[in-house]
Amino acid sequence: MTDAKHETTMWSSAGQPELPVRPMRPHLRVVTKAALLGAIFLIVPVLLYAQFLSADREKRALVTASVREQGHTVAAALTPILTQPGPANLPAIGRELTRFANPLTTIKLMFRPIASGAGGFYYVATSAPEPSDELDAERASLAQQGVLGRLDESCTGDVPIEQRYTAPDGHDEVVTSVVPIQSPAGCWAMVTSLSASSVPGLSLGRPYYDSPEIRFAGAIYLLMALLTFTTFWSIWRGLGRFAERARQIRAREAQGASFLVRNTVPELAAVAEEFDRMVDMLQDSARDIRRAAEDNAHAFKTPIAIIRQSLEPVARSLPEDHARGHRAIGLIERSLDKLDGLVASSRRLDEATADLLDMPRIELDLARLLERVLGAHGDLFHERGLILEASLDAQVPVRANIEMLETVFENIIENAISFSKAGDRIEVRLAIVGDWADLSIADCGPGVSPTDLPRIFDRYFSSRPDRPENGDQSLHFGVGLWIVRRNVEALGGRVTAENRVPVGLLMRIRLPIRRSLAQK
Repeated sequence: MTDAKHETTMWSSAGQPELPVRPMRPHLRVVTKAALLGAIFLIVPVLLYAQFLSADREKRALVTASVREQGHTVAAALTPILTQPGPANLPAIGRELTRFANPLTTIKLMFRPIASGAGGFYYVATSAPEPSDELDAERASLAQQGVLGRLDESCTGDVPIEQRYTAPDGHDEVVTSVVPIQSPAGCWAMVTSLSASSVPGLSLGRPYYDSPEIRFAGAIYLLMALLTFTTFWSIWRGLGRFAERARQIRAREAQGASFLVRNTVPELAAVAEEFDRMVDMLQDSARDIRRAAEDNAHAFKTPIAIIRQSLEPVARSLPEDHARGHRAIGLIERSLDKLDGLVASSRRLDEATADLLDMPRIELDLARLLERVLGAHGDLFHERGLILEASLDAQVPVRANIEMLETVFENIIENAISFSKAGDRIEVRLAIVGDWADLSIADCGPGVSPTDLPRIFDRYFSSRPDRPENGDQSLHFGVGLWIVRRNVEALGGRVTAENRVPVGLLMRIRLPIRRSLAQK
């Protein structure tokens, strides 16, 4: 056997095999649904807010228009009194304002004499008695907005506003309009205001989003969204832990691992308990299958051995010229060989099935295991006159079952040897490609018919000739490569075969590597 760990191996097949195509993981679909749910939680409040805002604006416009119209009506009624020459009759003005009073609106009258400076407005009458500090607060609010400044300049033009302020007693008022009236004595200003609490659910004098109702609704909506996504996240994490624990139990990464004991989601307790029962049943089934395979093989081989022993005296007793009798003895012996092979193959199939059900795994170096298997076949390579060309990367970590991998390697290597002639080259290459251990075993044999190539991993399929060649006297029943595929796929990998050009067969195995072992 030639050690060629650091030399370049010749490969006639082009390109690397594609990674196994796997369906989208369930947690990706969960993420998609969560994103869709989040989009709904964002879009729905925006649409509802736009609709409610439009309705609030229409309602607010109707209310303020009605109040402003009332202010205009009062101003028109008081204009004759306010524009009379001479001193203003304040008691008469107060009585007129009281006549227009109602529970929803308040009408106040401000005055700025001609001789006063800018901003010299002061209240002279109200439709309802109000403390002077409330009037001062309203006046300061109007001055801050610049309303009084505009009236100082011209004392003309209606000033529709929507100014909210909090009175000293704690209630909110909204000034909706200021109607100026020019008189010989100075400038009058009719101020109409509306109590903010007079129309429930209406956001007067403040942004719609700043109203208590919207804030309360927003808080409830955020709480509902938080509760929904928290529940969603809890279920997602629970399912993720469920899948991880199931993977650990399946991979036998922890002896005696119980999902029920380590489960943290109460809603999955019943499922975890049933899962543990299923695992116990599978392990019991694996033990029963192994025991039955051994018992059946022993039960079948005993009568076969007895028949062989009984044939020997019969064959010796036949005369040399009894051709028909010797031919019958030969047919019986060949049938016994075939039956013996079928019993052995059946046992191998049962043991392979049991390994899939109960398969303890350990972390191991695939390169070392492959070196050991190749070394065990060194005498066979020498006996057949074959050249082994190996290129193996050091430290290729996988988590697997040693017996299953040894069965895979032995089947493929022995298959390559059986189809090779003296002087042929068998090439073995092992390398890490991304997250995969890539193993290729190539021979220079006749290859496989293109029509049979997709079937070589099927159970009981064999493309070998009926009569053994190249000194191979064993019988083949088409279970070796089937066991190879079953074992590789059970370890999370993939095995493929392709014909080489001009001759030969290339078998490629890919197994997932364990980064934790590679980093040690």
